[in-house]
Amino acid sequence: MQAKSFMDQDFLLSTETAKRFYHDWAEKMPVLDYHCHIDPKEIAEDRKFETITQVWLGGDHYKWRQMRSNGVDEAFITGRAPDREKFQKWAETLAMAAGNPLYHWSHLELRRYFGYNGYLNGETAKEVWNLCNEKLKEDSMSVRNLIRRYHVTLLCTTDDPVDDLRWHKAIAHDPGCEFQVLPAWRPDRAMHIEKPDYADYLKELGEAGGMTVDSFERLKDVLRCRMDHFQSCGCRAADHGLEYMPFVPASDQEIERIFAKRLSQSGQALTREERDRFKTAFLLFAGREYARRGWVMQLHYGCKRNNNRRMYEKLGPDTGFDCIGGCGSTDALADFLDCLDSGEQLPKTVIYSLNPNDDAAIGTIIGCFQDGEKGIPGKIQQGSAWWFNDNLTGMTAQMTSLANLGLLGNFIGMLTDSRSFVSYTRHEYFRRILCDLIGGWVEKGEYPTDWKTLERMVRGICYNNAVRYFGFPVPEAG
Repeated sequence: MQAKSFMDQDFLLSTETAKRFYHDWAEKMPVLDYHCHIDPKEIAEDRKFETITQVWLGGDHYKWRQMRSNGVDEAFITGRAPDREKFQKWAETLAMAAGNPLYHWSHLELRRYFGYNGYLNGETAKEVWNLCNEKLKEDSMSVRNLIRRYHVTLLCTTDDPVDDLRWHKAIAHDPGCEFQVLPAWRPDRAMHIEKPDYADYLKELGEAGGMTVDSFERLKDVLRCRMDHFQSCGCRAADHGLEYMPFVPASDQEIERIFAKRLSQSGQALTREERDRFKTAFLLFAGREYARRGWVMQLHYGCKRNNNRRMYEKLGPDTGFDCIGGCGSTDALADFLDCLDSGEQLPKTVIYSLNPNDDAAIGTIIGCFQDGEKGIPGKIQQGSAWWFNDNLTGMTAQMTSLANLGLLGNFIGMLTDSRSFVSYTRHEYFRRILCDLIGGWVEKGEYPTDWKTLERMVRGICYNNAVRYFGFPVPEAG
């Protein structure tokens, strides 16, 4: 039997119906990236990269993990080895990554951005290095043009409440930038009361808001002030990064006691229950504010971070030493949503668990809090397969679970969650998987050939649902 060509035009599309869905509808849709970690400064300045190593290996802990797994010395990963040598080590690692999404993503990026249709390994590394670096010299490879390549209409960065958002303002007032770059509120440092630098951060936050943060009430005041600033710059979404979902309600007096204990000169350590009480109060305050402002609340949980203490002390956070957490959070999640809903203060909410074992539980929880009275399709969403799950198996499982337990047609689709400007190929990867999944159901007679509804569904999941859900100031596409 002759092998199928590697990554041809029908890559991941196993049926004629799937091919029709992708090539006629999904392939032509623009991209809306509502959650990423790219630097708005680099967009404002329209940065150009000098080497493919800067594009691929600068800050990409997905790749760093796999290089370590291939026995690569840290000098070639986060160290000071020359870019050419780092790229060689990555090429040798990639050749071993059969079945890993990095293999597909990397080759999609080589094809779509650099015009290279071969495959990367240790032997082809020099050829690819030279081709990519020559290509990067072109004006078409500046940061803004990399974003334009996938017809991105709008993207949301991830921003701390202390951020002055100067780069977002610069982009918004630049007539040469036709796509929008909006901030997204990420108040993790204000909530993580257990962190050693928490008191220092409160001083920084207070300076940004023009007030002294010496109580939980003052913390809420300064956060409202900073939310006003973010909203003036177009913010429509908030995001919380959690190891697990806490829900231990407490009185206002108890929260003030916990806050004062943390800020006391004696520096008394908080108990686990005290930390959870504070975080519960923080999240409830935040959720109510989001509901009042019409913002979308995103909850990312299930990640156990910084597991390798030796390497954390050497390299710091977000360097590839996080893993899927096993703590059960679904009961707490349901109680948290119910507490907000009982006061009619539950905002639109997107729930992501890094643990795929939570898919079915989330699928049933979101069904408890949908809001037909306000006519909001899919008010509570299960977010796209995230981080360790944004691969062929994980995406298929997440969408299948959502379809089994809810309404896949209202799903707001893919996000990059990336620090890379060439990661928009992940939207293509997702769309191919989506089209193959739904196309397979049609081919097996499990869904009719209702082409009008199917087109609306595919286009919606690819782009239009997210436009409507977040209320972003961009038109739907069709």
